[in-house]
Amino acid sequence: MNHTDHDVDHALAYPEPPASPLWHRDGPRPRRLTPEQQRRNREVLLLAQRRPRPTTTDTAAA
Repeated sequence: MNHTDHDVDHALAYPEPPASPLWHRDGPRPRRLTPEQQRRNREVLLLAQRRPRPTTTDTAAA
């Protein structure tokens, strides 16, 4: 297969722009969850996993 210049995607020929300076990772670390928050999250997750997913007709009627 022979590639010619018109086969090249010119958008790929240029480097990506630099990342936004707003995307830095510096700053305060997130707070750890308290044991009470962890317990609550586990309970909510278990409830969500047991409950059947709503159908589109259920959500449209609500």
